[in-house]
Amino acid sequence: MLTVGLTGGIGAGKSEVSRLLVERGAVLIDSDRIAREVVEPGTPGLAAVVEAFGEEILAEDGSLDRPRLGALVFGDPEKLARLNAIVHPLVGARSRELEEAAPEGAVVVHDVPLLTENGLAPLYDLVIVVDASPETQLDRLVRLRGISEEDARARMAAQAGREQRREIADIVVDNDVPLDALRRRVEEVWAELVRRAQASPSE
Repeated sequence: MLTVGLTGGIGAGKSEVSRLLVERGAVLIDSDRIAREVVEPGTPGLAAVVEAFGEEILAEDGSLDRPRLGALVFGDPEKLARLNAIVHPLVGARSRELEEAAPEGAVVVHDVPLLTENGLAPLYDLVIVVDASPETQLDRLVRLRGISEEDARARMAAQAGREQRREIADIVVDNDVPLDALRRRVEEVWAELVRRAQASPSE
């Protein structure tokens, strides 16, 4: 098995690269999706979040009211740390379960938006960074996602810088390119991942 950490700045096109890798046979573990799953209604995770922050963070249907929780924690480092202390271990445990369930010799891609910021690179056999210029990121966020330019710039500024991400990369995928060129690059990367997975000793 080969474990791969996949990351990139907001708007860099990480989701497209992960989709292309899955098309070629990668096992994808999406940390954002898992972070939502571990606080679904009826889970111990949601119960712990409610205990920490009160029932006002619940929507009428009993699910987590994400905008309300976000407004509560993101301006307050102490509350954000408390939330992360609940959610991050649950995400880590579920990610390990999914990794262990992957077939022998699989290429397991962990899609982790904040891999750089949280110093997670050592957890993986190698790290792929999807890279795009700030101009490209901004254009995609405004044009494709409908985010205001001010909000887009704020979100970009809150993440690690481009050079910080590139410093931890074993493989960089340039996504300032048309989709056909990106597909060709992902094909090259996939061939390299398969080669490394086959060369890894069996666990």
